Amino acid sequence: MTSSRPPHARVELPLDLGSHHFLVRVWKLTRPFWFSEERWVARGLLAAVVTLSLLLVYLQVLFNFWGNQFYNSLQERQEEDFWALITYFGFLAACHIGVAVYANYLQSLLKLRWRRWLTEVYVGEWLGTRAFYLLEQQPQGTDNPDQRIAADLNAFADQTLGLSLAFLNASVSLVSFLGILWTLSGTLEFSLPLVGPLVIPGYMVWVAIVYAGLGTWFAHTIGRPLIGLNFEQERREADFRYGLVRVRENAESIAVYGGEAQERVGLHQRFTAVVQNALNLMIGTKRLQWFTTGYGQVAIVFPYLVTAPRYFRGDFRLGDVMQTASAFGKVQESLSIVVDAYASIASWKASVDRLTTFHEAIAAAAAIERREHIRCETHPQTDDATLALDEVSISLPDGLTLLPATNLRLEPGRHTVITGPSGIGKSTLFRVLCGIWPWGDGRVRQPSGARVLFLPQRPYLPIGTLRDALAYPFGTGQATDNELRELLHACHLGNYAGRLGESDNWGRRMSPGEQQRLGFARALLHQPDWLFLDEATSALDSSMEAELYELVFARLTHSTVVSIAHREQVARHHRQQWRFVPGVAGTHVEVLPLAPNPA
Repeated sequence: MTSSRPPHARVELPLDLGSHHFLVRVWKLTRPFWFSEERWVARGLLAAVVTLSLLLVYLQVLFNFWGNQFYNSLQERQEEDFWALITYFGFLAACHIGVAVYANYLQSLLKLRWRRWLTEVYVGEWLGTRAFYLLEQQPQGTDNPDQRIAADLNAFADQTLGLSLAFLNASVSLVSFLGILWTLSGTLEFSLPLVGPLVIPGYMVWVAIVYAGLGTWFAHTIGRPLIGLNFEQERREADFRYGLVRVRENAESIAVYGGEAQERVGLHQRFTAVVQNALNLMIGTKRLQWFTTGYGQVAIVFPYLVTAPRYFRGDFRLGDVMQTASAFGKVQESLSIVVDAYASIASWKASVDRLTTFHEAIAAAAAIERREHIRCETHPQTDDATLALDEVSISLPDGLTLLPATNLRLEPGRHTVITGPSGIGKSTLFRVLCGIWPWGDGRVRQPSGARVLFLPQRPYLPIGTLRDALAYPFGTGQATDNELRELLHACHLGNYAGRLGESDNWGRRMSPGEQQRLGFARALLHQPDWLFLDEATSALDSSMEAELYELVFARLTHSTVVSIAHREQVARHHRQQWRFVPGVAGTHVEVLPLAPNPA
């Protein structure tokens, strides 16, 4: 069964890393963790990682000076110095290994704690404000929130920390090796016509700056399209996974319809979109890699070309040449951090944009709750047990009115059936009574402290034990397993009575009729004051439907039942009918009494 999600056009996103707007967005995503309840542990780990990173830079400086002495000992055939320097190298290498291992370990630990905190916050906001529901009702809702929580949060924590430390290391390395390169490179003297003699002190420093500046500009020009391509690749991959999950979740329906060929076409279209964008991403990456690889290779030999004339004149010893080349490489590498990390920056920018839009969508959903607002209130008088709709009008998210301002009352014990043509708004009325539908106006007054349970046409069964599925969402309370088994037998699910502790995806394991019977067992367990049934017996035959209704009325004597149904025989179990009637001036509701069930 293919998804109805619309295809998305490729997005071109500028690499506006230095813009105030982008930096503000990054700060909004980054700041909360570092000022949360995790702040002291997080700051301590960050301080340790930074300290170890600075220590690695210091060790690189020591390696640089070691290289000068080592190659000089080779040139001058000083065997004693050679073996002493090898021993010293072993000490430096051991220190470097230990510091590098712990720096990487603590950085991974910090990233994991950051990701865990981000995931808890975003899942809390996504579920806590009912954004998960409201975003699905919007015609332009945020795509694939599961992918943004699972993948983008991980990428953001990993890449933000990694890139920040990379830029810090580059800055410290630049400062550390700039002085070395300045001292070693000496001055460059030459003459130009009409200008005369020129002297450039520390000329290799200026060469490194120009070289890195040109490299950064070319890398940005060549790699800029990768931002949008990375953004789009994540979205298309998520759409393809969503299509696969839909097939798995609806396997029986697809098999019954014989829809395998249609599903194959739909999945092929989704995967073709993945491949097309991946090819564009590969081509863009190849172009960038042509440049960055050539850029890096030239940087290896360039300092030797510059220092070779002085070496052959006898101004430099071999150790001076090697130390100069190493210092030049470190300065050039530090200045070229954008060139070397451009692909990672592009991926990070895409993750920031996806998380920003997701966060904004959650905030917009919360604003809908405040702005559109059908208000749900409890009666100030605790003895008033009625459920009332006061001037309630119901709209769709696009503004179309389903039901104009209406006043209705549900009295306790007055079982009510709601009827009317399909698509007229009966189920939406249930969503209003449930308090999850904000589009419209008016007030819903509920009895104080009342327990309410809604059973939709297909009850939600969480993945886990059958016991948890039966007791969802309130838990088993004081009920024993024997009592749960009795409820299953009463609802003609005796074949499942011995499987309470078995874990499974019960929404796929059970047939639609079994799922609806489990919904009735759930109602008997929780004993709500108000029980709302939305086509809750549509998959059952009339005799089973009648038996379950009679079971509910026999055991839930204090409950008031409100049903949506299209079958006429359902009405005989109720005392009142709300009939939705379409009209020229809009839909209105007729309240009709029903004769008591003679049974």
